[in-house]
Amino acid sequence: MIILSTKYVISENEERTAFAEKSKDPAFQICLGICFAFCCQMRYTITYSTKIQGFHVMKISEIFQTKKTVFSMEVFPPKQSSKIDTIYDTIERLGDTNPDFISVTYGAGGTGTGSLTAKIASDIKNTYHIESIAHLTAIHSTRAQATEVLKEFRDMGIENVLALRGDLHPELPVPGEFQHASDLTQFISDFGGFDICGACYPEGHPESADLTSDIINMRTKIDAGATHLISQLFFDNNDFYAFLERAKLAGINVPIEAGIMPVINKSQIERMVSTCGASLPRKFAHMVSRYENDPEALFDAGIAYAVDQIIDLIASGVDGIHLYTMNNPRVAHIIYTRIKKVLEASNKA
Repeated sequence: MIILSTKYVISENEERTAFAEKSKDPAFQICLGICFAFCCQMRYTITYSTKIQGFHVMKISEIFQTKKTVFSMEVFPPKQSSKIDTIYDTIERLGDTNPDFISVTYGAGGTGTGSLTAKIASDIKNTYHIESIAHLTAIHSTRAQATEVLKEFRDMGIENVLALRGDLHPELPVPGEFQHASDLTQFISDFGGFDICGACYPEGHPESADLTSDIINMRTKIDAGATHLISQLFFDNNDFYAFLERAKLAGINVPIEAGIMPVINKSQIERMVSTCGASLPRKFAHMVSRYENDPEALFDAGIAYAVDQIIDLIASGVDGIHLYTMNNPRVAHIIYTRIKKVLEASNKA
């Protein structure tokens, strides 16, 4: 895309005169003519739009083609009882860590946060100039609802979607139109215009019969249109490396980011064990038992554990690190500071 200003965007399909009439400035007309010729030569298709403010639209899969180790983060919309400004304070502070993209979670139908996902993802991209990816969940959605959400994403300039089955909420209806994340992935692919990400589970999805079945299901997501994957959190890197081997044997060769969540308090540990099913390796369990009643010590130990994981993963050549920030920019900043040079060295190699 070639931008003359935040107001004018050249289109290959519109006549030079139509744009020249917008300004009698000779310099503008000369610049317009040169850029028009260049656009035709390079076969750019660019639309004049008052909505687009000159920001480059990039698919997440393109980032993996330009960097050896991608670094990204996840945030979630504030609860209905919280002020929306809190998320923007978080995003502004996260911007200093130079993430390649930020993903925004999606609240299921009646939880009240789904409507904020598009706005926050759009603002991350267009206000903070960081690429974004919007989550979209399947289990409580109808095809008509998914279509409206995708239209909203498109209208707000969002090109990247993370397709998830989503958690079951007992109080919400289950239409049954999307049974699995792969069903939603195929639907988004057929809708067109989006780069689709999928989730993966190093220790297997909690509902999978076994690890082989889980890999088969992941292969189905890829065949449906997912171009890259982000993993569920894990605490033993050996589990992730074994998972990568299984994926490779299954012919899965899309980029796979390692999902890392720093554990900094006791309640966080209890919640993860009950909801995520992640196993706790001996080293991690010893850390927790030693410091669980000392909040400051557990905070420091949890940060150190996550940093150790990340450095080992980068040194082993993973495609990327996806940091589950829990909307805590302080934690993200500490971790980024400690891995910054390692990331830079990896991307120079």
